[in-house]
Amino acid sequence: MGEEVGSPARIVPRTYTLSHCDFTANLTLTISNIIQRDQLKGWYNKDDVVAEWTEVNGILCLNVHCYVSGPNSLSDLAAEFRYHIFSKELPLVLEAVLYGDSDLFSKRQELMDAIVRVFFHSSSKKYNRVECWGPLKDAVLGKVDKVNGFVSASKEKESSSNSKLWGSPKSIFQALFTFLLFYEHGQVICEEG
Repeated sequence: MGEEVGSPARIVPRTYTLSHCDFTANLTLTISNIIQRDQLKGWYNKDDVVAEWTEVNGILCLNVHCYVSGPNSLSDLAAEFRYHIFSKELPLVLEAVLYGDSDLFSKRQELMDAIVRVFFHSSSKKYNRVECWGPLKDAVLGKVDKVNGFVSASKEKESSSNSKLWGSPKSIFQALFTFLLFYEHGQVICEEG
């Protein structure tokens, strides 16, 4: 018999899909050998995060994928807001992966040194990018350096960045637009999942 996904010996292929419902605040983690395409239908309308173990030049990396914006121009208006939210909440995503796959991480502690690469998928050139968040053991604590002024190393810097961020009419409009754009669709997603 082949190894099951729960077997700590099997790392690649191994994927995680973390689904979030804004209305219930429920998080659901799916661990699989493949990306569950059915779960990703309408990914651009949801806040799901997908992570996968990959091998690059013989070194294991955890690649995390966040959908920031696209395929239409309306979702581009929400790109800045979604990028900020994904950047801020990524440590929680990584904590969920560590907790959900704790058997693997307890038996393969060297995985805590694996590099985390975050792929932000966007139709906007500004937000379509890859960021290296360092070793998993550090990334789970949060990104230390600033990412376009959104994520900062200290609470003091974070609060001043946030006041600047939320002080602009553009950002307030984007937050409101994002909420209204995804409100109706979010109800359907939560009821199904």
